[in-house]
Amino acid sequence: MRLQDKVAIVTGSSQGIGAATALRLAQEGARVVLAARRLEELQSVVDQIESAGGTAMAHVTDITNEDAVKALVEATVAAYGRLDIVVNNAVLMVPGMLKNHDTKAWRQNFIVSLDGAMFLMREAYPQLSKNQGSVVNVSSVCGLKGSPATAGYSAAKAAMLGLSRNAAIEWGGKVRVNTVIPGAFLTPPTAAVLPDEAAQEATARSIPIKRIGDPMECANAILFLASDEASYITGAELVVDGGRTAELNTGTASWD
Repeated sequence: MRLQDKVAIVTGSSQGIGAATALRLAQEGARVVLAARRLEELQSVVDQIESAGGTAMAHVTDITNEDAVKALVEATVAAYGRLDIVVNNAVLMVPGMLKNHDTKAWRQNFIVSLDGAMFLMREAYPQLSKNQGSVVNVSSVCGLKGSPATAGYSAAKAAMLGLSRNAAIEWGGKVRVNTVIPGAFLTPPTAAVLPDEAAQEATARSIPIKRIGDPMECANAILFLASDEASYITGAELVVDGGRTAELNTGTASWD
């Protein structure tokens, strides 16, 4: 029960890594507020938490709306009396090749992943600072490496790394701010771009661990950074990608 008596907000928690994180934090004793746009999916995760003996509530939130973000924090404190942990996991990826990338689509990559995270960090700070709280921002390996048709998403996720570093410096001993950088995980968005077994196997072969990750494995990393076990860690970036970004591709060279 590493998070006993703690209160956490997890955005983008209706599915994938966000849902796994909400479940994992609740398993460790946190009272969790799940925030996303779809109530039915959120309530399904809340039901899972409560069935396992945990405490959680759903709060429908448009993370891009500053008033909605303020209401999220207010509702959390009204329900549970405090706020200790924020996990910024909400994301929207709108693909596009740079040569003809639509401007509106480009900006959509930033409004959820980056702007929404900043809105919540700013709004939550007064509450978090009372309790020496913790923020865990969820970036992506796309923020470290380039890939075709993801320039907007990659730029937003790279910017999240900069946002986290600056917040860690500004908030010093009052609020810790760290970033988890996931690679490929079996989430609904991943399934959409890897719709069949052959595609998933090809991706798995490209990863040194030779498999796609389970969302709970990323949730475990988020749990660590959110907990007091990481009490001397701030401004850090934890890559959780099965070794994918650690590899230098040497083409056909082999020393076996």
